Amino acid sequence: MLDRFTGMRVFLEAATHGSLSAAARALAMSPAMATKHMNAMEARLGVKLLHRTTRRLSLTDAGSEHLEACRRLLQELEEAETSVKAQGLEASGRLRMNVPHSFGTRFIAPLLPAFSRRYPRVEVELGLSDAQHDMLAEGWDLILRVGHLGDSALKARRLGNCPMRLCASPDYLARHGTPRRITDLSRHNCLSYRLSPHQGRGVWHFGREGEFEVPVRGNLTANNGEALLAAARGGQGVIYQPNFIVGDALASGALVALELDQPLLDLGGLHLLFPADRRQPVKVRAMIDYLVECFTASPCQQGAAG
Repeated sequence: MLDRFTGMRVFLEAATHGSLSAAARALAMSPAMATKHMNAMEARLGVKLLHRTTRRLSLTDAGSEHLEACRRLLQELEEAETSVKAQGLEASGRLRMNVPHSFGTRFIAPLLPAFSRRYPRVEVELGLSDAQHDMLAEGWDLILRVGHLGDSALKARRLGNCPMRLCASPDYLARHGTPRRITDLSRHNCLSYRLSPHQGRGVWHFGREGEFEVPVRGNLTANNGEALLAAARGGQGVIYQPNFIVGDALASGALVALELDQPLLDLGGLHLLFPADRRQPVKVRAMIDYLVECFTASPCQQGAAG
């Protein structure tokens, strides 16, 4: 009889990577063995979990429901095995962490070599994305997010502040003038970040709580802050972005900070999010403590976050 937990791992990897062959590679087994485990699992349950064609693989309704049960059981198995080992257990295993693209590239990725030297048995999977993710459904161990936190089943650990900056290049300001009031922005080319609820729909928000709304127009909207930074450096328009994106350009003089008649929006800080309803694996606690240590001890990192 084939091992049920291995079958669950095959199913989870196949759903994650989109094919049984990819699942086989991830688990270091042959494609034929992965298929055998998947067939045995479906036969045991009496339902189809995967729609399989020669070109793609997708979950059935039953598969979507059972995927979460398998993920939870495998997580609980890992935690149970961890709990019976010695107290001084070294952090190990794969750690899946999702962070905003620009922040992750600039400030998280450079910290990972030292983390790897400290915890050599931890394999980090770093997901770079500005989109919002369902952490529990997608199986992330940690998510780093900028902004105010809503009600959720997640716990949070604050890393630092995340101030906003309104800025443009000296060349743009020389050609179009410098805005002095938030209402002046209606006469400028405003480059917006599409994923933000505070500026992605033709309205920018000012005031600490976003209480002042200003209609704006511009010839560029993007879902990535680095793209907006490049456009602003080239003199295309005004951008309204977190300090961690524009701070270097402001320090070098490539961009100029604009001070208007209302305060800039308070984004609410930078937080690590993790599941609240389970005991944290050693690898997750290690990463949380390491990042808090880095952002607390280093003025450079703290300045990046606030």
